[in-house]
Amino acid sequence: MLLSTPRFLAILYTCLLLIVNNVSSLIPSLLHPRALLNAQWSQSLRPTAKVIMMTDRRSNSAESSLTNDILRVAEEASRAAGAIILSNMGSEISSTKANSRDLLTVVDPLCEERIREIVLGAFPDHSFLGEEDVLPGKEASAAALDKKLGSNNDGDGRGYLWIVDPIDGTTNFVHGMPLCMPSIACTLNGEVIAGVIHDPHRDETFTASKQNGAYLNGKRIHVSSESILGDAIVAMGSPPAPVSLQMSLLGVEALMPEVRTVRMLGSAALMLAWVACGRLSCYWEYDLSSWDVAAGSILVREAGGKFTDLEGVEWGLRERKICASNGCVHDEVLRVLNGVGVR
Repeated sequence: MLLSTPRFLAILYTCLLLIVNNVSSLIPSLLHPRALLNAQWSQSLRPTAKVIMMTDRRSNSAESSLTNDILRVAEEASRAAGAIILSNMGSEISSTKANSRDLLTVVDPLCEERIREIVLGAFPDHSFLGEEDVLPGKEASAAALDKKLGSNNDGDGRGYLWIVDPIDGTTNFVHGMPLCMPSIACTLNGEVIAGVIHDPHRDETFTASKQNGAYLNGKRIHVSSESILGDAIVAMGSPPAPVSLQMSLLGVEALMPEVRTVRMLGSAALMLAWVACGRLSCYWEYDLSSWDVAAGSILVREAGGKFTDLEGVEWGLRERKICASNGCVHDEVLRVLNGVGVR
């Protein structure tokens, strides 16, 4: 009798499975046992895949939320330090550091302490490196950074290190020039993941975080589009150390005939922020500490620019020579500099 044949029973069993699993796409496979087994195996894997996808989404969401919190705290700290700067413009020199051109005022440590209070108040398990905690000289600067990078993976901080210049452009600050500001970066395992540069004189706040773009007062910014070196506005520094001063003089003499103009604004943070928003085509410097450029580095990169050392190698926190640009004139600027021995 047909109802008792093995073939009929197999077909009935398969139909019941289809109803339970609600898989209409398996109808063509009813008479093929191997296809049915494959389909059942695929169904059994789907819940696991969903769990993995949900976990990834939650992880990404948590990371994004933390990055937003970091930016919010960095901006709060920058604005607090900026207010101190505005109310103390023209402050007297309290001492000098590496030499007579490397200035310190009583306001620098006040700004750094305020930034530290806000940052560590929000993230007590993160590490903190501020310029005013470090002895003068590039050797001391490099040693302080190495120490922090080597130790900040311990504990619950999970490798987070804040790198801060409380007043970038102290000489400008002392002489009452509105070209000085705090620069705040947060790094994770040695990589800059967020940066804020707040210019209190123009109420301009530059922010950036990894893979999320760069912004000025909440509006997306991009580097400039000059592609010809002759159209480029190039910025550089006037460094206090003898060796970097010599390299800067070689560089400016070589660049000035090649570019539209050269500018020296006295604040690495400001010049990097202006590269990021397109006001400058390029900014280079022979010797800077991590706190001078960490925040600016992520601004330039997230705005679509390029950030390397003076030989075109991607910049890292331990590198002291920098070239930041819109990317279009980068190689040409380095060609000119390298041609006179600046590298």
